[in-house]
Amino acid sequence: MLLNNPSIRLLFAGQALYWSCSMIGITLTSLVGLQLAPLNVLATLPLALLVLGNLLAVQPLSLFMQRHGRRPGLMLGAACGVVGGLLSALGVWLGSFVLFCLGALPIGGYQASAMYYRFAALEAVEETQKGRATAYVIGGGVCAALITPSLSLWSRSALDAPFVGAYLLIAVLALVGLLLMSRLREGEAPRPPKAGWAEARALLSRPLVRAALATTAIGHGLMVLVMNATPLAMNFCGHSLESSTEVIRWHMLGMFLPAFVAGPLVDRLGSRRIALLGGVVLLGSATAALSGLGQAHFLVSSFLLGVGWNLMLVAGTTLLGEGHSVEERGQAQGLMELGNGLVAACASFTSGALISGIGWDAVNLGMLPLLAVALLMLLPVRRRLAAG
Repeated sequence: MLLNNPSIRLLFAGQALYWSCSMIGITLTSLVGLQLAPLNVLATLPLALLVLGNLLAVQPLSLFMQRHGRRPGLMLGAACGVVGGLLSALGVWLGSFVLFCLGALPIGGYQASAMYYRFAALEAVEETQKGRATAYVIGGGVCAALITPSLSLWSRSALDAPFVGAYLLIAVLALVGLLLMSRLREGEAPRPPKAGWAEARALLSRPLVRAALATTAIGHGLMVLVMNATPLAMNFCGHSLESSTEVIRWHMLGMFLPAFVAGPLVDRLGSRRIALLGGVVLLGSATAALSGLGQAHFLVSSFLLGVGWNLMLVAGTTLLGEGHSVEERGQAQGLMELGNGLVAACASFTSGALISGIGWDAVNLGMLPLLAVALLMLLPVRRRLAAG
């Protein structure tokens, strides 16, 4: 599919570029924030504002693409990444925490557009290929996981002012992504006649849709919460930046390598079973994190965190497709991304305070009740289908 479908190939490459930008941000932003912020508890505020930018952009971007098509919408998102990278670099160069935070907002817009890559893939293939198309586009992040840690370490000291080069690199990678999206072919994206609150309420009244939204939102929120806290926790434990970068590399591999098997697994075993498997893997991540503070504990925990996120994202995305009509696709996808953004925003805003205030163990213990909620949301759907 990657070789024969130009749209899937472009989206795969665009995903790799976006996650390269994201990985640089994951590795460095909280550490730069710690240097620039007036208080330690504000160290993850730039990451939180990035998620807020995603949250503010996700619904308007969905409506924009419904009116004007995927290509201009995805190009607009990549342009936001260029602007955000330049603003962040300027903030680091001037030592301005406020400007550094402002740069995170448009990068959030880039993130919002990249989250629609998997939906664009659905519109570029036949019905029987949709699961694999979704998973393969998500799998573009494997390229980022393999090459970005080295780029991140190189770019932080590429210029005389530390870390400025890293954010200039984000701008360059986003610009390449913009050029790639300009070549994307428009797929068969239906444009619903209405996309108001009544339609949203109708979708949310369906247990299947609610379960799909909860699966991806909780999986994504937990990933953001723990991922944002990991570099700070390793810093507080005395681990080097090189060690943190290696942990993030394995986290990213965990996020994307399973995509090449998750799609076929969903087709064979069903979305609900794979969503439950993702929850079990996230539980394993918390268990590994609570077992110790060595680099190996962080590495195993972060890898399992990525695997669990991938399984829940692929399963939740395909589960959502079972719960709405073709005409409702745009509204349903917008609701899913809005839910993901809301939960991720809460996770980002609280991660710095949690890691500074109550510690690494508490952050991981906090995963347990949210995983229980995801399970409870899936059980009524299973009973209804069994009864049917």
